[in-house]
Amino acid sequence: MPKITFMGAGSTIFAKNVLGDCMLTPALKDSHIALYDIDLQRLKDSENMLNNINKNNGGHAKIAAYTDRKKALEGADYVVNAIQVGGYEPCTVTDFEIPKKYGLRQTIADTLGIGGIFRALRTIPVMLDFARDMEEVCPDAWFLNYTNPMAILTGAMLRATGIKTVGLCHSVQVCAPHLLEGLGMSTENIQYKIAGINHMAWLLEITRNGKDLYPEIKERALKRETPHNDMVRYEIMKQFGYYVTESSEHNAEYMPYFIKSKYPELIERFNIPLDEYPRRCIKQIKDWETMREKLVNNKDIEHKRSHEYASYIMEAMETDVPYKIGGNVLNTGLITNLPKEACVEVPCLVDRSGVTPCYVGALPPQLAALNMTNINVQLLTIEAALTLKKEYIYYAAMLDPHTSSELSIDDIKALCDDLIEAHGDWLPRFK
Repeated sequence: MPKITFMGAGSTIFAKNVLGDCMLTPALKDSHIALYDIDLQRLKDSENMLNNINKNNGGHAKIAAYTDRKKALEGADYVVNAIQVGGYEPCTVTDFEIPKKYGLRQTIADTLGIGGIFRALRTIPVMLDFARDMEEVCPDAWFLNYTNPMAILTGAMLRATGIKTVGLCHSVQVCAPHLLEGLGMSTENIQYKIAGINHMAWLLEITRNGKDLYPEIKERALKRETPHNDMVRYEIMKQFGYYVTESSEHNAEYMPYFIKSKYPELIERFNIPLDEYPRRCIKQIKDWETMREKLVNNKDIEHKRSHEYASYIMEAMETDVPYKIGGNVLNTGLITNLPKEACVEVPCLVDRSGVTPCYVGALPPQLAALNMTNINVQLLTIEAALTLKKEYIYYAAMLDPHTSSELSIDDIKALCDDLIEAHGDWLPRFK
């Protein structure tokens, strides 16, 4: 009977997807599910919901909520991480509002950019605390990280701890179907290959019955003139030759081409939703009470297995029946024209022996170059977190594609100082 510990269990909807999936999986249905969160009300909500799902599926799992982190982790075989340090208020608000004073606008700010850097800096210390506890009470557990910024956090865990870690994001498994459906093309019998870095991995190949679908995809994309939500990715594909995994609102802020104060017309032209993440947060907070009734107090609640990787990974490890995922791992020669320190997103085979990443080789040079502009920021942010030297925060921000395309060096450093001060105790003390 495996023990599955969920860190950040107050993420009720995500806990439903991942842990509900586990309860519907024969090899995992008898699991001991340990829930941990620092928000006790949300923790109780998730416990109630999961108990109802469990009851409606035969009551096989053992579910317990913990306020003692080490007890929650003790003896775990799998640890799912879905925390958000600092929440919408104060930290997400800080990540958006202070850069606005400098004229720097963002869309999501959870993966790269100035917002992604500071989200990483306040999250890495918490995850390293998790790792220290795990090394003591469940050293052989697999750490399945879902928290953003994915590449920075997963990279920090892999570099600074001995915990077996893989980063997981659903952008890989939905990428090709989303692209084809948006263009009115069938998704039947398709085969595809994706590799790169998280949120900027590339659809390197896509075929149907051996036929390359890219020529038709590009032809249809060029003809699609009505405004839609995928315009940035279409433009990236047009200019660089390949479709990127993560959404347009994300990729608009990973590159220096789309959110530009000198060219405000680009926002409308590419349908870029500035301040999208704060709007989502406000809506989710507003909608929670209605959703709470449907989720938490619904005795008849049901669940269908989702496309999240976690349960499939655990199932493969428990049964030794192999399963392929797109995982975030250290670049141990997997992508030959990216650095070995980078955290890359590549196909991985999962079975009882663990997660085995697959060799990819060299990316097309223009794609590797785009990835490097993001990897530079990721590696320097990790360096800042591990050394606690403020200069590495400056380096990361000065090399960020969007930030450096909009602000001067002096303004970038001043912005970093303002963000450090505003975060206060949410950050460690930097030298």
